Amino acid sequence: MRKALPADLVRYRLLVGAACFLVLFNLLYTLGAFCTGQPTSPPLIASLLYVGVLFLARRAATVQPPAALMLTGMTLSVVSACLQGDTPFASTHAIVTLIPVIAVYLAGARVGLFVTLLVLGTLSVGYPTYFTLAGLSLSIPTPGLFWFMHVFSGLCLLGAWGVGTLHNLARDSAQSSLERTLKALQQSENKLSNLLESTDDPVLSLDRQGRLIATNSAARQFHLQCFGKAPVVGQRFWMEEPERQQRWAPYVAKVHAGQRARFEDEYEVQGSRRLMDISLSPLLDTDSQPVGMTVFARDITSRKEAEARLGELHRTLVDVSRQAGMAEVATGVLHNVGNTLNSVNISTGLVMDRLRQSRVSNLARAVQLLREHTADVPSFLTQDPRGQKLPDYLTAVSEQLQEERDALLQEMRALSEGVDHIKSIVSMQQRHASTAGMREEVAMPALIDEALRLHAASFEQLGIRIERDYASVPPLSVDRHKLLQILVNLLSNARHALMESPREDKRLSIGIRRDPDGGRVLIEVTDNGVGIAPENLTRLFTQGFTTKKTGHGFGLHISALAAAELQGRLTCSSPGPGQGATFTLELPLAAGPES
Repeated sequence: MRKALPADLVRYRLLVGAACFLVLFNLLYTLGAFCTGQPTSPPLIASLLYVGVLFLARRAATVQPPAALMLTGMTLSVVSACLQGDTPFASTHAIVTLIPVIAVYLAGARVGLFVTLLVLGTLSVGYPTYFTLAGLSLSIPTPGLFWFMHVFSGLCLLGAWGVGTLHNLARDSAQSSLERTLKALQQSENKLSNLLESTDDPVLSLDRQGRLIATNSAARQFHLQCFGKAPVVGQRFWMEEPERQQRWAPYVAKVHAGQRARFEDEYEVQGSRRLMDISLSPLLDTDSQPVGMTVFARDITSRKEAEARLGELHRTLVDVSRQAGMAEVATGVLHNVGNTLNSVNISTGLVMDRLRQSRVSNLARAVQLLREHTADVPSFLTQDPRGQKLPDYLTAVSEQLQEERDALLQEMRALSEGVDHIKSIVSMQQRHASTAGMREEVAMPALIDEALRLHAASFEQLGIRIERDYASVPPLSVDRHKLLQILVNLLSNARHALMESPREDKRLSIGIRRDPDGGRVLIEVTDNGVGIAPENLTRLFTQGFTTKKTGHGFGLHISALAAAELQGRLTCSSPGPGQGATFTLELPLAAGPES
């Protein structure tokens, strides 16, 4: 019966307790009767019957067989005692009311009603009738009271059965509700346990003193690896280490105040350091008062290592982007220098050709003739046919040399302008390189014009018309070199888009304006080139993505990174293929520290 349901186990214990009481009661009654000189056998027989109930209860698998034997014994004992003692009011004895109560409790309402009616018919109807027919009621002074007492005794038996039945119904209802609640609680506990066991992260609950309430297998395994022993429910979990207790103390105090806490803590697990992300949540009672906390832990060692590698990769990428940007700028510089050198070479070739075709050698021969006739110069000039032609010849040579000098001066002037242009391009690049990484006040129109000058020659050769629309904006505090890289990249992309376009009216527009909110400056580079397909717009700034045949997919990616480092943003829009594109660089007017 120890494995029976709780309700059956309670009935069983009541049965055993009542049987033991009745055995003791009947033995004492028998002993008292023997001592008074009125020995009687029914109590002794009843004691043996109740001992039989105990033996049967010891071996029975259910409470019904010993309960039936006990009820039978109680009924027979009471009836035999009444018949033997000739007691007129036997049905009014207090012990009689125990029979329907115990019957209802042990055997249920129906069996209890049967037993109650049997006792009622025997003691409240049969026994008074027997007592009357036997003439024993003549000794009672008031015969009407005799039947009145027995009738109301029967009503009391029915009332005892009714009260017992109501008690049983209430008890069964409460027991059923309790069982359903316990079952629902067990199901909830199973679901919670399955949920906790489904995660590889340690999860545990502690009371206010830090004693372990519950834990999952991951937490048990982690505790075993860290501290060399498995955690025990009811013992302190992490308070064994004073240093860790001090680290946890401010967070635990915060949780005990009803707030959440989150921090990182290091553990040594099998010789390696493990970084754990710890989240503490308060456990609240029905009054919303903290009575403990739930600890969630997650191993973030790999994530931190990946973040460190990602940070290093980002720094390397930034360095590479700067180098790539410098290479792009240098390419523009070399392109413009190359174009200028072409004109320098042309001017140099013309000067060389002029010098080779010069009449200076003929003048030298004329001078040689004069030297040969130094003694008779007048007669040589007047009488010698060669001397007569010499003045006209010298006049013609001098005029020709004057023309050659003017032409050479013009070419040398162009050559000097080309060299000066090369010097200005190189000095501009040196100026940008010397200020890379430093913030300075930059006028946007001037910087955009410098970026345009780097592509001026190629724009002119391709017949690209440049349109400027500069709104009045204050100077921005930015990294001049980084911003120039972005602009050069955008202009280079626009140039390629216009080169691949079959349009005759190639146009590139660059504008500066404030956004409607007034907190940012927008630099827009718009071309009417080949445009961008809608499916490519979302991938345009992804590393390695390119639509050019010879592209590397790096320029726009590093430009977007550089814009983010300037607390800005680089975006693109295009109506579609063949309809051009617009790149918009957003920069804050009041810049914070660079990321």
